Amino acid sequence: MRERNCDTVVIGGGPAGMAAAAKSAELGLSVVLIENRDLLGGIPLQCIHPGFGLHYLGEDLTGTQFAYRLIDRVERSGAEVMLKAHVHSIDVEAHDEKVVNVVAPEGVVKVRCKAVIYAAGARERTLFEIGVVGDRPAGIFTAGEAQLLMDLYGVLPGREVVILGSGDVGLIMARRFALEGAKVKAVVEILPWPGGLMRNVVQCLKDFDIPLLLSHAVVKIVGKRRVEKVVVAKVGEDLRPLPGTEFDIPCDTVVIAAGLRPNVDLLERMGAAIDPATGGPVVNELLETTIPGVFAAGNALVVNDLVDYAAEQGERAAEGAKLFVENSGLPTVGWKRVEPSRNVRFAVPHYISGERDVIVYARVQKPERNVMVQVPELGLRRFAIAVRPAEMIRLELSRSVFERAEFEKLTLGVVPRG
Repeated sequence: MRERNCDTVVIGGGPAGMAAAAKSAELGLSVVLIENRDLLGGIPLQCIHPGFGLHYLGEDLTGTQFAYRLIDRVERSGAEVMLKAHVHSIDVEAHDEKVVNVVAPEGVVKVRCKAVIYAAGARERTLFEIGVVGDRPAGIFTAGEAQLLMDLYGVLPGREVVILGSGDVGLIMARRFALEGAKVKAVVEILPWPGGLMRNVVQCLKDFDIPLLLSHAVVKIVGKRRVEKVVVAKVGEDLRPLPGTEFDIPCDTVVIAAGLRPNVDLLERMGAAIDPATGGPVVNELLETTIPGVFAAGNALVVNDLVDYAAEQGERAAEGAKLFVENSGLPTVGWKRVEPSRNVRFAVPHYISGERDVIVYARVQKPERNVMVQVPELGLRRFAIAVRPAEMIRLELSRSVFERAEFEKLTLGVVPRG
């Protein structure tokens, strides 16, 4: 068994992890970045479409270009990288020292560190999680699997496709299938509104005349060796199928784009508090979890709509790790709770101090137009033409705003303009 020592371990080599590792090294910390695949980059490596980097880098890049920008930055920073390495567990020892237990090509490695930045990303929801019954033939893929097959391996998974769920990856894959000559029969969404960004609804569905069936659900898959058809039904306000509304859509491929869930197994085993609204850990403004010295960023913290936000959170977590390492813990402050209010499903971070600039990320529960995003305790009101569950609300709150207010907690809500 081998041992290594460093200031910070970053788990996950996607955008959040790479940004965290590079920023940590640039701040003067010794860093080990651990990735279980054989190369850095994460999911953007298989995203050949544009739309990456506009916020974070000021450029419109493909996912692959965005990933390689961050890979280059990690290499220049001097951060140590372990590839093909699986983090088995994390132990917290005396004085909050962490031991990251890693299974790597060279054997079992114990990496001792003062801070951990957890950026292990998210996982796709499976067919079994969304209650679809019927046969289990060939031809069923998650959206990420289909994207991997097409964009990295050049394999077309099917010719007649039905997509379950209108998340961004599902919308993008609808366009991708159409560009390759496949027929996308329908994108089926159980909610009365799309699950992805509006720009993707327009560019990926409307521009290619692909039907979007809102308030519908696939209730059964039929097929012997290969998918032959799906049975679709309308759903009521309770999202349950309405009897007598069923109809068939013949197809040979089903793609599941039913959303993502933060990959937090390790954090849960360590005892970190998890927010049921996000599926990710409860954090303060420096993205520290309820375990001192363990930080979270990217889709492991909250499922982001833009990869730029994931990288941004990686840098924020690195700044928190720097403070933790330098002070043997974060300075004691009076943390104030950030609570969702009207039509806000969640707000991250969950606790703020009011002593530094902070970025708050939130999502609404349902679409609305002509509204005000408000934080009454700070006297903050911002007009929004429209808010949608698929699109993250991002609020930059400066320290000066807090200095002018007295508050025990903050409430973030969306209210009609008036």
